[in-house]
Amino acid sequence: MWELRYTNQAQKDAKKLASPGLKNKAQELLEIVSSNPYQTPPPYEKLVGDLAGAYSRRINIQYRLVYHVIEQEKIVKVLRMWTHYE
Repeated sequence: MWELRYTNQAQKDAKKLASPGLKNKAQELLEIVSSNPYQTPPPYEKLVGDLAGAYSRRINIQYRLVYHVIEQEKIVKVLRMWTHYE
């Protein structure tokens, strides 16, 4: 199992997910990522630019789970759970 750590922004995003009804889907993705951050399906994409080295999985068409994997410590750092286009 990988340890999940959340940024302050991810914690704020988690509260916002309840209103559009996406909390269950986000929770499913977090469970998958905590067991294996590279598991497919569901597919993930490696991000570039400002978020280079991070990965993104779709919660739905608009919202994303964005995380960074720290291999040597077996930590998954959850950066965002809203949208990386903001």
